[in-house]
Amino acid sequence: MKKMNVLAATAIVVFSVAVSSCDSKKTARLTNDFDSASYAMGVANGAGFKQSLRNIPGDTIDVELLLAGFEQGMRNDTAAMKMTPQQAGEYVQRYFTEVQTKVNKKTKEEGDKFLAENKTKDGVITTESGLQYKVITEGTGPKPTATDKVKVHYKGTLLNGDKFDSSYDRNEPAVFGLDEVVRGWGEILQIMPVGSKYIVWIPSDLAYGERPPYGSNLKPNSMLIFEMELLDIVKDDAKAPGKK
Repeated sequence: MKKMNVLAATAIVVFSVAVSSCDSKKTARLTNDFDSASYAMGVANGAGFKQSLRNIPGDTIDVELLLAGFEQGMRNDTAAMKMTPQQAGEYVQRYFTEVQTKVNKKTKEEGDKFLAENKTKDGVITTESGLQYKVITEGTGPKPTATDKVKVHYKGTLLNGDKFDSSYDRNEPAVFGLDEVVRGWGEILQIMPVGSKYIVWIPSDLAYGERPPYGSNLKPNSMLIFEMELLDIVKDDAKAPGKK
């Protein structure tokens, strides 16, 4: 199978063929506004489609077959089509559902296996919910309650080591209520005294489960790893001394 990094160029060619009926091997010539608009649509759609394919579960996309189907669909070449557009749509939906289910199951199993091994390591504490943590620095301040707002510095990584979020990178701690975050964060922050730094391993069901935030690089059922510092419990201005 071809690499996906050739998709942008080939998708542009196919799009131009379908719109302008030019020979796909010819170099694009922009002689008027319509030519430029046609080419611009090809570039925009090709680049966007390439990005979308990176999130498709399963094996690498076969670019030649994808482009063949794309061109036949654009030309409405029913003689060449191996399935109708309706059949194609149904097949794609079924394929995505089946493959995503397998990927989700594998991700969950990998996380569960890691947690089962990790809980046996020195210094790792496992709570009743399955949350795991290790104390790097134990603070001496108060512990937040479930209704408190806190200031936290953190770095989040996946099981493979990829970083997906970091307040350190933004040079700005996060401020939020404990009732605004995933269950794992709400639980661990009530264990941490202010001034503490922990490493935390959050099972998928205490994180985002099968519904990670849209636009993130998190897979469904991902176990999350955080390095967290509880800097402060933030008091509401309305309750600050001197306020009426």
